[in-house]
Amino acid sequence: MASQNHSSVAEFILQSFSENPQFQILIFSLFLGLFIVAFTGNSLIITVISLNPGLHTPMYFFLTNLALLDILSTSTIVPKLLQNLITKNTISYGGCMAQIYFLTWCLAGEALLFTAMAYDRYAAICQPLHYSTVMSKTACCLIVSAVWAISWTNTTIHIIMTVHLSFCGPNVIDHYFCEIPPLFPLSCSSTHVNKAMVVAADMFFAIFNFLLILLSYGFIISSILKIRSKEGKKKAFSTCSSHLIVVTMYYCTVIYIYIVPAFGQSPKKGKVASVFYTIVTPALNPLIYSLRNKDVKIALMKLRPFLRK
Repeated sequence: MASQNHSSVAEFILQSFSENPQFQILIFSLFLGLFIVAFTGNSLIITVISLNPGLHTPMYFFLTNLALLDILSTSTIVPKLLQNLITKNTISYGGCMAQIYFLTWCLAGEALLFTAMAYDRYAAICQPLHYSTVMSKTACCLIVSAVWAISWTNTTIHIIMTVHLSFCGPNVIDHYFCEIPPLFPLSCSSTHVNKAMVVAADMFFAIFNFLLILLSYGFIISSILKIRSKEGKKKAFSTCSSHLIVVTMYYCTVIYIYIVPAFGQSPKKGKVASVFYTIVTPALNPLIYSLRNKDVKIALMKLRPFLRK
């Protein structure tokens, strides 16, 4: 992916979680368990939704794409993390660029997808009579296509700019895996344009989309409060609660890692938090959506006899 004309560094050294072998084993076991839960849980969500026609609705269509993004992001980061916990903490130049490419794609895609899911809930609760038209199958396919295309365009621009940086030493990344900001101190060429592009992307994918989600839920809450029956309010809110929990976990972590350092705080404090959105959040997402969603739980019960065979 990279040309040797732009870099003389063949590999990077990643930061270790600990020098204590026993703690390394503990972290390895924890990460492996979370990876299995994330991969299995999200795969199960995709399977359940695909096999149940009753779940072929816009909300679950978006959830399927979220599960795909979670599988891709964890598969990009965790296997190499596990390898580094039992061997030396190194990653090839090409492997580092690949991690950056797919992780950036997934993070941007999830931000856009959360906004699409918020709009879906807005249309369902605030415009119920027009919902089938506004969120038609064609409209949903266009929205999801735009999510993948915009996030792909964003990450392609970033990776092209990154591979054009020169890395001539040192090659020690102050992070547990490859991301764009930790590479900037290692570059022996100017990174001003790259940093400006990162800030612009952060403002769009994190801040702007977060504000759109808040706006959507402002209208949603206003509509829910107008519902007279307590049962109606409870039902309306239950359709949004899982999405709200997942969005809160995602944006609290991303804003802390990517936005706060832009205002002068050291990005080193976000290294541990970055593990949260790459490992913990993908593992929790399917649990949140399955445990808090009656339709998904019923579909899982129907699938249980087939899983036992």
